[in-house]
Amino acid sequence: MIELEQNDNVWVVTISRPDKANALTKAMLAELATIARRASAEGARALILTGAGKVFCSGADLDDARAGLATDPVWEELSGAIANAPMLTIAALNGTLAGGACGMVLACDLRISVPTAKIFYPVMKLGFLPQPSDPGRLVRLVGPARAKMILMAGAKVEAPEALAWGLLDRLVEPEALIDTARALAADTCGARDGLAQAIKRMIDAG
Repeated sequence: MIELEQNDNVWVVTISRPDKANALTKAMLAELATIARRASAEGARALILTGAGKVFCSGADLDDARAGLATDPVWEELSGAIANAPMLTIAALNGTLAGGACGMVLACDLRISVPTAKIFYPVMKLGFLPQPSDPGRLVRLVGPARAKMILMAGAKVEAPEALAWGLLDRLVEPEALIDTARALAADTCGARDGLAQAIKRMIDAG
């Protein structure tokens, strides 16, 4: 249910459970975190996250959510592995992004999306807190008021508005999504060893 393609130092990870709107089980989350850590250890230059079908991810699998997945630390482990990766990380949203899956996307360096996607994170409605690092990352992208719109007012943000807010960085037609992500990673992949990581650290420390 998690597919990995490795090509030219670019790792493309696809959440592939389209019959369940790419809902994530605990095992899938753990596998995603392992892949992110492996990419760091094995010297990948870029990590691209995407989904199969017309939805990027609908959040937690309902059966696993009932068993406690909504509050499991595995979400934070995944977003931490992505945020700490020494490479360029890109979320390529092939469709709607919902719930706890927002964490891995917020942890990425760049976010591109098809124009029809929506983004929502209805934790308060469901009676949960967001994962610890998610609100801070969201505020850094969109500011406190818009973060409250998403986390407290339950806003469903359509892709064009998300782009205007800074939650997304570029809108791309579906057929060009992965090629665009690869193009964004080209300079990082072509840089001398350590240069991209050093620049990323400088930016993140600013």
